[in-house]
Amino acid sequence: MRKRLFGLLVVILIFTCLATAQQEDSLPPLKDGKVPCNLDELWGKYDPRKEPLEAGTVKEWKEGEITCRFVLYTVGTFKGKKARMLIYYAFPKSDRKLPAIMHLHGGGQSASLDEVIYAARNGYAGISLNWGGNKRLDNWKESDPNTDWGALDCTHPPQHNKNNHFIEITPDEYTLDPVESPRNSNWFLVNLAARRGITFLEQQPEVDPKRIGVHGHSMGGRLTTEIAGSDKRVKAAVASCGGSGCSPKVLLAIPGTGLPKRPPAMELTTIDTIAYIPGITCPILVLSPTCDFHGHMDNFFINFKSISSRNVGYSITPHMNHHHTPEFAVCDMLWFEANLKDVFAFPKTPALTVKLATADGIPMAAVKPDRPGEAKTVDIYYSIDPHTLTRFWRHAPARREGKSWVASLPVMTLTQPLYVYANVSYPLTRPVIMRRGDTAPADYSISSEEKFYLPEELTKANVKATDTSSPLIDDFSRGFQDWYQLNERNSTVWEAWTRKLKDPKWRGPEGAKLMMDVKSPESNTMVFTFICNQWNAFPGKPGGTYSVEKKLNGSPDWQTVSISLDELIPAKGKKGKDQDDKALTNWSSVTEFCIGGSGLVTRDGTDLKLGGQPWKGSREFRNLRWEGGLQVNGTLQGK
Repeated sequence: MRKRLFGLLVVILIFTCLATAQQEDSLPPLKDGKVPCNLDELWGKYDPRKEPLEAGTVKEWKEGEITCRFVLYTVGTFKGKKARMLIYYAFPKSDRKLPAIMHLHGGGQSASLDEVIYAARNGYAGISLNWGGNKRLDNWKESDPNTDWGALDCTHPPQHNKNNHFIEITPDEYTLDPVESPRNSNWFLVNLAARRGITFLEQQPEVDPKRIGVHGHSMGGRLTTEIAGSDKRVKAAVASCGGSGCSPKVLLAIPGTGLPKRPPAMELTTIDTIAYIPGITCPILVLSPTCDFHGHMDNFFINFKSISSRNVGYSITPHMNHHHTPEFAVCDMLWFEANLKDVFAFPKTPALTVKLATADGIPMAAVKPDRPGEAKTVDIYYSIDPHTLTRFWRHAPARREGKSWVASLPVMTLTQPLYVYANVSYPLTRPVIMRRGDTAPADYSISSEEKFYLPEELTKANVKATDTSSPLIDDFSRGFQDWYQLNERNSTVWEAWTRKLKDPKWRGPEGAKLMMDVKSPESNTMVFTFICNQWNAFPGKPGGTYSVEKKLNGSPDWQTVSISLDELIPAKGKKGKDQDDKALTNWSSVTEFCIGGSGLVTRDGTDLKLGGQPWKGSREFRNLRWEGGLQVNGTLQGK
């Protein structure tokens, strides 16, 4: 105890002295007021090894055979004041040098003890930077030192500054330069801090400095991509839900993509991730869902064509936003096992080809896995929806032909683009320890690149619009193939979501009712939720969230649940504000649909909880369908 207290006092003393000392700045002042216009000018001759780290252990403890520490190191001196970074550092007992993984947390989050223990349990040294300066830290007390950016404010959300310099680069009292400059961007400064973190790992006696990897989620995913592109000491990287770069012009030319506009020219060449992607030479894995709001899937596949690395992998969870299912999430550690330890053979990216010109006018997709004899399943997905955030990915039944799997891709229109990608699953034969609370899956899944074709390409290839709308949405014979599930093991808050009702093939007709058969041997309650016009997918149409509760009587027989528009209740809006409480008058703007156990709505200004009782017994579903509604030539017509 005395030794620990003495060490803490020493660290606090060092920290206090460093905070008050005036040192030469780590970055030179602007020359003649000229701001950097590219990455070479931005980074200049900066050397992350040059300045002493002055690292000190704040506290140390054991978790089994794993040594865990809080450590402070110096990021640098900016405007005459020291900036110091608090990190978790953990490593397992070992008689040889360890590979190491740096973790970068997402926006509004904190350094993660779970992440460094996850690394250590798999045989790596791990650090997790508290770059956001937040206090939600395991084993941390108010009396302990924390990240202090000194004269700057790179925290997220900002702790001192009303301005958010992850978004803007205009000068204020917390920026590095007194003029609009890319060096005022927090993306650049946190990147610099992380490069100093790599220097910390290099100096640890437990670490092999030639085997350092980096990974992160969301904002941490973007930082991962940028660090991999700016520091050659990174030997493997996994970017989760971030790092796709700005929207390519070819995509912005397509109406209705929902993609953000490109930033100004100076930011394109100095701040945006697109500037860093060509500099990536290490193996990098893109870990992303199809409908992620932060790391846009379409952007990844176009922007990564400029990458220098010859080892790029993809693992794309279908239907989700900002989450991964276990068979995709496990690829994070498998990538490091393959590229930092060389104890796993990660398959090459499956080869996807699409043939537009066919005898019957129906496009055909073919997928050839790297190791077809080991492939367990091959799933081909396609969509005709340009809106990347709310797009429904249709599952195309595939059949094997030799070493490839092929599938037809019938479309309903030639006025919309065609998007295609595929997933290949392999049995997981190598033991992998997952993050605490997660169980290793039986399989892991990797993805092909995405291909897309503009309407004029479809027309030129004589593609025919052969597909038609269908009143049957899902018979559940394939389980939840077209859905994503959350909390599926929780009997109270289980949820299953789909974007299928947005696809024109299954869009709700005018005046129709939504019907579904349910088998529930015991009495239970279900909640049905509809999200409308999410991410402004239907400009000018109604938006918001609506729910309805349905009681089920216990019975061994199938019973039919019917939902009409006039039953739907507006849900509680974000930040305590109620959404527009106008009744939903048609199904045309539904972007997501959920069947689940609970929900929250607002009626007459009062919050009302729907469902929320534990589900008793088993449950089965079949024949989710539309009944009634406007028909034209015998075909249901959604608006």
